[in-house]
Amino acid sequence: MTATTSLPQTLAQKLIARAAGRSHVAVGEVVTCNVDLAMFHDSSGPRRLKPMLDELGADIWDKNKVVLVLDHYVPAQDADAQKIIQITRDTAKQWQLPHVIDSEGICHVVLPERGHLKPGMFCVGGDSHSPTGGAFGCYMFGIGATEMLGVCVTGQIWVQVPRTLRMHWSGRLQAGVSAKDMMLHMIGRFGMNGGQYQAVEFAGSAVQALSMAERMTLSNMSAEMGAQAGLIAADATTTAHLQSIGVSPERLAGAEQWFTDEDAEFEQHRFDASSLSPQVAAPHSPANTRDVAEFADVVPSIAYIGACTGAKLEDLRAAALVLKGQRVAAGVQLMVAPASAREQAQAQQEGVMQILQDAGATVLPNSCGACAGYGATFPEGATVISSTARNFKGRMGPASVNVYLASPYTVAASALRGRISDAREVLA
Repeated sequence: MTATTSLPQTLAQKLIARAAGRSHVAVGEVVTCNVDLAMFHDSSGPRRLKPMLDELGADIWDKNKVVLVLDHYVPAQDADAQKIIQITRDTAKQWQLPHVIDSEGICHVVLPERGHLKPGMFCVGGDSHSPTGGAFGCYMFGIGATEMLGVCVTGQIWVQVPRTLRMHWSGRLQAGVSAKDMMLHMIGRFGMNGGQYQAVEFAGSAVQALSMAERMTLSNMSAEMGAQAGLIAADATTTAHLQSIGVSPERLAGAEQWFTDEDAEFEQHRFDASSLSPQVAAPHSPANTRDVAEFADVVPSIAYIGACTGAKLEDLRAAALVLKGQRVAAGVQLMVAPASAREQAQAQQEGVMQILQDAGATVLPNSCGACAGYGATFPEGATVISSTARNFKGRMGPASVNVYLASPYTVAASALRGRISDAREVLA
């Protein structure tokens, strides 16, 4: 997996060029790319793909390059969910898929957790938050069922080479401020179509200082900014993480080449991480973002720590740091849905889960849950402070539910104080 080009190229161009079997590609050019991995889940996968594949009399081009995750409808809440899960499991057996992750966590977390992603890959996912893979130096984006059908049959997809919008963050985040705050700030500034369905790249010393989990949050929520892909150059942090989960050094050969050339053409925007305050997005859009201090009079009835963007191990640790030795305020229900079973087990081993439960948390299954609007949605009239990525009206319960988005730090501090609060005040 090499990128041999003498022309200045962005990371997006390099990744697409490699997938297209080219030395370089130009912005605006339409090229056909070979797909290294396709991911779909119980909602986007067999129940939609199987009838179409059966009608065509076609098979999956390479079953080793497909990962199926059951995360949206598990555990089944009703007969419809049970039917979808059964279709998914039966089809997985019929197709003899070698990579099936069943009820062990959210696809965007368990996919990299199992070592399926590495720098230089070109991947697609049947879910809008598939850009999460960009944190690993991959080009990964979400596609619909019809496009996924084409990928499953041919192993290829066409793309128009995007412009790169580079978000350069200097400085360093304060304690109690996280990647979620960075992302909410950018969405608030540029809007939900600010990415213009182009490649958004996150760079600068503040981004380089982030852990892989925090980088995943940036790439994940590039979807809320309207980007096709959310990219971060591969570096020592990337390779060290992948080796720590069992990816061999041989499979990571050449990882350092996946970066944007400084003399490449891109649109750059600069930010100072050291001056960033915790951010909160008011109902009913992630773009309704302002500093946390502007929401001090909001009293939540539910504090929710969940979703692929807000309940990874590092997110659980952040909440525990705020809540250690304390109880949530009267009238606030704290709900925690860890993003994966493996990360929950590690949090249990570290004592993190015990801290959260001692603080009053109810622990929910490792699934998309309330974030996707399945299962444990919120009751009529609830005011929610949530670590999820979206707060659209009616997404997580009745239209009367008001969801405020924030980081796990802010969610935990708000649960503790009984009003939306700045975690920096608790941690001081």
